[in-house]
Amino acid sequence: MRLKFLLRPSWLALTLVVFTFAIACYTLLAPWQFRRDDERSAQNAALQASFTAQPRPLAEVLPPGVAPDGSTQWDRVTVTGSYLPQGEVVARLRTVQGEPAFEVLTPFRTTGGQVILVDRGYVRPDSRTRVPPYAAPPAGEVPLVARIRVDENDPKNRDAFADESTDGKLHSYTVDSRVVARASGLGIRPGYFQLDDGQPGVLGALPLPQTDSGPFFSYALQWIAFGTMAILGWLYFTVRELKPGGALTSPKPSRERRKSVAQILAEDEAAEDHQVRT
Repeated sequence: MRLKFLLRPSWLALTLVVFTFAIACYTLLAPWQFRRDDERSAQNAALQASFTAQPRPLAEVLPPGVAPDGSTQWDRVTVTGSYLPQGEVVARLRTVQGEPAFEVLTPFRTTGGQVILVDRGYVRPDSRTRVPPYAAPPAGEVPLVARIRVDENDPKNRDAFADESTDGKLHSYTVDSRVVARASGLGIRPGYFQLDDGQPGVLGALPLPQTDSGPFFSYALQWIAFGTMAILGWLYFTVRELKPGGALTSPKPSRERRKSVAQILAEDEAAEDHQVRT
């Protein structure tokens, strides 16, 4: 029966690989790219809205204790208070516009008594890849307009550390209010606040993300196409093997029996006799 080839180990292995790949395309890879496309669309919408919307008081957008999320990220808020430079942390291993940078994170106590984390922007490393001297934040009470940001996550959950071999400042691997809170001993609310150019205490203002749609939607369609092509290829070869002459179902050619020396000599003599007679 021709269907028996479906039970051959080689064919079972091929079937397993093809359908595992197709299922991964449909349930993991394509949905992952669709989610990234949704995230990019939400980010673009929030950025576009923040360009035209007037900044609102922090307590109106984020009541005390409420962490930022995708619906509030990039919103501009107003806040008044004083910088707390004694709790400052420098985020290392950053890139800004394709070049290495450090980001300066400074706690800020509002007039309402909350402590928030302000990302004052970036500085470029010096010739020895150390944190260069940079301007301290202004003393006293200042008003700020800042953009709400969601805390970054470090999978290793590393704390800030002092690097005495460079500048002695506290360093962190992420921009995370929880890391700075543990390092400074301050009760910093979740999330952080990014300064635009022209704000008191800003260093190099961080550029905003591009608002293009990105390639994620087309990548998702490509993964769906790859999974479909894998299944169609498997079906094509299955149908081909069911027809006569298939590589797996056609009978194997019998191995020709090797002739002995006596047989070869006898055949040569017979051929010579035939030539003499003719």
